[in-house]
Amino acid sequence: MANPAYVAVDWGTSSFRLWLIERDGTVLAERRSGEGMTSAAKTGFSAVLAGHLTAIEAPENLPVIICGMAGARQGWVEAGYIDVPAPLASILSAAVSVPGESRDIRILPGLAQRDMATPDVMRGEETQLLGALGRASSGAQAVCMPGTHSKWVHVTDSKVTGFSTFMTGELFDVISKHTILSHAVGGAAEQPADAAAFEAAVSAAFTRPALASNLLFTARSGQLLHGISAAAAQARLSGTLIGLEIAGALQDAANGTDITLVASGRLQALYEQAFRTLSLAFTAIDADAAVRRGLSAAAEAIWPN
Repeated sequence: MANPAYVAVDWGTSSFRLWLIERDGTVLAERRSGEGMTSAAKTGFSAVLAGHLTAIEAPENLPVIICGMAGARQGWVEAGYIDVPAPLASILSAAVSVPGESRDIRILPGLAQRDMATPDVMRGEETQLLGALGRASSGAQAVCMPGTHSKWVHVTDSKVTGFSTFMTGELFDVISKHTILSHAVGGAAEQPADAAAFEAAVSAAFTRPALASNLLFTARSGQLLHGISAAAAQARLSGTLIGLEIAGALQDAANGTDITLVASGRLQALYEQAFRTLSLAFTAIDADAAVRRGLSAAAEAIWPN
């Protein structure tokens, strides 16, 4: 017989993911929806969660561990931030209880980098990081978590020493839809992907990041003068932005720093292709599996029995 131990929830800005989990980590049920923080703030966080718990027939006394934007200032209950540098496991002891609920619901905090020159925050990715690396890791590592706002986190001997956010995904969306390059990439979805154009763009941006805005324009000029396809133009745009991101993320990294890629789906494939193009060794970890492991680590620390 299934014996669920807790419910784990990754609550993003525009997405909601829930898993019913046994003590050994087995997933008994899963729910996904578009009821992220933006939507839940209007309809009610408690009501959204209750609907999904009812759908999976979760026992009434089952605790819930949550990471992500539900803990933001504009979320359900503010969970605050742990300041870096800090041990990765420090998030486990700083979970915030949600008041007024019949079951025990905890929300994990985010991480904050309060340096005046490089202020930065993350919320949700810290749990992925914990799941990807575990509570104890050795050596220096650079962890890449691609997305709308990609995160690069530097970890040394299980301590987060710093991190950077890159608006790569959002810039790709804005540039491809609201600039002159929208004319160049129109119809790219109907064409085969151009791997060669992507790899060339990654290399060019990585080696010459100061020319980023010029390299982006070649997606348009290359089409006008040389007839490159919409797919090639889109590949140049994507490759330039990803190459630029990697160059920035690794500029202060020590030679030989291990790279861990925490991603899934299309983004995982793109970043793996970019790393191979640049001859950068890396280890890939599935993002969904990482966040579940991080949430499980938190649940086991909070409710050990």
